[in-house]
Amino acid sequence: MVRVALDAMGGDNAPREIIRGAVMAVQEADDIQVILVGDEKVIREELSGSGYTGDKITVVHASEVITNDEAPVAAIRQKKDSSIVVAMKMVREGNADAFVSAGSTGAILVGGQLVVGRIRGVERSPLGSLIPTQKGVSLLVDCGANVDSRSAHLVQYARMGSIYMESVLGVKNPRVAIVNVGLEEEKGNALVKETFPLLKACEDIHFTGSIEARQIPYGDADVIVCDAFVGNVILKLYEGVAGVLLSEIKKGLTSTIRSKIGAALAKPALKTTLKSFDATAYGGAPMLGLNGLVVKTHGSATANEVRNSILQCRTFCEQKIGEKIRAELGRKKQEAEPAGQNE
Repeated sequence: MVRVALDAMGGDNAPREIIRGAVMAVQEADDIQVILVGDEKVIREELSGSGYTGDKITVVHASEVITNDEAPVAAIRQKKDSSIVVAMKMVREGNADAFVSAGSTGAILVGGQLVVGRIRGVERSPLGSLIPTQKGVSLLVDCGANVDSRSAHLVQYARMGSIYMESVLGVKNPRVAIVNVGLEEEKGNALVKETFPLLKACEDIHFTGSIEARQIPYGDADVIVCDAFVGNVILKLYEGVAGVLLSEIKKGLTSTIRSKIGAALAKPALKTTLKSFDATAYGGAPMLGLNGLVVKTHGSATANEVRNSILQCRTFCEQKIGEKIRAELGRKKQEAEPAGQNE
């Protein structure tokens, strides 16, 4: 049984959509238990209204909520009884296998580092988001955690991303590329120029070189490495363009009687195609390299995305991603230490 601590109070649509997502997840999967963390009275009222009467959803009370306008570090340290901190402590203490939240991104990132803690040897914990492409999905890492990364951090992102793609999605020998303004090795800013040869020298990853932003939707790489400033811009632009295209397609298909007839005929195929480019279908963005699983889903997440984020935790835990990252980065750290240092 995979136990997921779910922040019932985080996100634009909390608690209703969060709780609905929890109900959908446990009804779909027999091996998942959800622990709703937050204001117990509010949660139980909403849960009662959902009609769920099973025993795979429990409630843990937390009297405080961290909002988006609070300073993340101060909020994590001062609001010890917030839904985010209480749920993360459950992961740290082994009372939950994973944590999912649509709440304050800053608080989740800080809490992941301070409460759950990084795996020994991991310098920075990045957010990895699965984004739809013409060939399936790619992992964009980092997409929001560390805006000022160093070259050594990006190398670790590449290694952790490769482990994730191979273990969770079954991509053998995943192709790794670094985001750049051109394909030539000599191009890029200082960070890219410094990181490129380091990735090229890594024998444990399949580094294919640089990737330009316009190549990303075509699926030319399985793991896309960058600092969080670049990654977050790519992710937000991706989501914005997808939203505009979907809106314009709908507008065009309903503008005339002829187009409406054509839309009716094309609806099944169009629905399948658009569904494959729905980023919410792949769940949230896990923080890689922590001592427990922390997943950040969109602040505007609806029940379906919450459900997918919960189900995503099961695969992550079953494949023991944390243990694999710990083993890989621990081995690299040991190899990098001077001979005799551990004697």
